[in-house]
Amino acid sequence: MKEYLLHVLFIGMSATIFIDFYAFILQRYFNIPSLNYQFIGRWLVGISHGQFVHHKIMQSPSVRFEKYIGWFSHYVIGIMFSALFIMIVGKNWLISPELFPALFFGTSTVIFPFFLMQPCLGFGIAASQTPFPRSARLKSISTHFMFGLGLYFSTILLHLFDLI
Repeated sequence: MKEYLLHVLFIGMSATIFIDFYAFILQRYFNIPSLNYQFIGRWLVGISHGQFVHHKIMQSPSVRFEKYIGWFSHYVIGIMFSALFIMIVGKNWLISPELFPALFFGTSTVIFPFFLMQPCLGFGIAASQTPFPRSARLKSISTHFMFGLGLYFSTILLHLFDLI
């Protein structure tokens, strides 16, 4: 059980690092900005004070440690998604990982930002209230696709080092 939890932790963190690297590449070479995780931190602190939905999160007052809370939650969510994925596909997937289930799951997690986070941050369903909704949607979908790739490649990495 302990080994299984370490695998889930490693896979979730690695897949999240994978999407952060993807966001870095987009920013650095294509000038496509990344999500500002301080707004996720602001939203989460707001929830703890009873405010679940914001008109526009950027207009809400900043809160102490919002950036750190946002980044920490980003990794916790990645780990939770990793655990959910492995619960769905089963522990045997860890022994014999396949690409398609990881890509399908990773891409399907875009449901979370489209229908929960973006509306609550004041961006509308699937970023419909942003200046460039199609671009925002494409970026969200591609990021979650990359999370799926990260799930797969991090598991392959565990195999390369004989940790599974």
